Amino acid sequence: MEVRRAVPVTLDVDSDDAALLETTVDEFLFAAQYVVDHAFQAEYVTTSKSQLQDETYDDVRDQTPLNAGLVQNARNKAAEACKSVVERWKQGKKASKPSMTAPHVVYDHRTATFHDDYVSLATTDGRVEADYRLPEDMDGTPHAEYLFSDEYEVTGAELHRKHGEWQLHIHTKTDVEFDTPEQATTENGTVLGVDLGVNNLAVTSTGTFWTGAEFDHWRREYEKRRGDLQACGTRWAHVNMQAVGRKEEGRFNLTLHRIANELVQEAHDHGCSVIAFEDLTDIRERTGASWGHKWAFDRLYGYVQYKAEQHSITVEQVVPENTSRRCSACGFTHPDNRDSEKFECLKCGYENHADYNAAKNIGLRYLRRNQTGDDGGAPLGVRLNSGTLNVNGEYESPTDVSARTGVHAESHRFSGG
Repeated sequence: MEVRRAVPVTLDVDSDDAALLETTVDEFLFAAQYVVDHAFQAEYVTTSKSQLQDETYDDVRDQTPLNAGLVQNARNKAAEACKSVVERWKQGKKASKPSMTAPHVVYDHRTATFHDDYVSLATTDGRVEADYRLPEDMDGTPHAEYLFSDEYEVTGAELHRKHGEWQLHIHTKTDVEFDTPEQATTENGTVLGVDLGVNNLAVTSTGTFWTGAEFDHWRREYEKRRGDLQACGTRWAHVNMQAVGRKEEGRFNLTLHRIANELVQEAHDHGCSVIAFEDLTDIRERTGASWGHKWAFDRLYGYVQYKAEQHSITVEQVVPENTSRRCSACGFTHPDNRDSEKFECLKCGYENHADYNAAKNIGLRYLRRNQTGDDGGAPLGVRLNSGTLNVNGEYESPTDVSARTGVHAESHRFSGG
């Protein structure tokens, strides 16, 4: 089985090289957006990389100073984004034309050369060389485990600018052979249920909450700023509205990246092989969320998807019907079980936070769906902070799980934001 890992490395970049990288990011995003726009011009969205190459390569080369490799990488990025939209349409989900706004550049072995302590990156004007900033003690770090390991091969990287620094997310891979098929299917894994909402952006079945208070505060703040500028009606105000929009997206992206990192770490620390979300298609209607919240949910889900892949964790969506009304203890479903953030089962009397109850139900929904199929590697239960819920919703302590499976079950507590 192929295992992939990404290692973030901060780069030491001087001001001249930083300016070149900034320009390269802008041109790369322009190229990717050009291909996306072209793909959506036809009656049917074009997702074929070879067709998009034939139809856009010459134009992009003429309109940008990017070399051939970066043009092709931008095309690949655009084609993958278009394909993702089409796949969502096929599943009956809503999706709009991709907007290439997240500042980054995709590199491969044609456009980047990876050395032991520095990297050489193609730009709009030749190459720049940037030293790695590495931890003094790399024992136990991803750098030692993946980047400088003979067992892992570097396949490429993505360049990002974060917190005023340039960061290279270096992608590595290796092939792992398992002694038995059971090892490969991670049959002893568990599923982490995740509920999304307005008051709490995310709540997991392990009992970790990420509040939406900060998100709501800044959303209102930026809305007020845009409203004040829009009232001016001047060109200066229009330019400043765009700047406010960029700051807003940047702030929210940082917040969502942090939550995604912590959520994936939560799953990893608890030995989960699957992270289960509710289907996001009609989440605004179900939760009363704003368009801003819907954007945040979609963006968070996307971040968790690619970050979880680095830990070989699968991310899935399940039908959300009645997950907020169903009792995770006895299964009784009734609208009056939930009153705002309080859940109290009218049948068995189980009480808890409503979002936490929903997170457990989402995990159980995935568990039941998976175990009724023919997947021999189905997770054993829904992960709680200590112990699990089995497919019948019955609590099993770590000792019970260990006795039943022969696998030692350890409880780890991760404190999310």
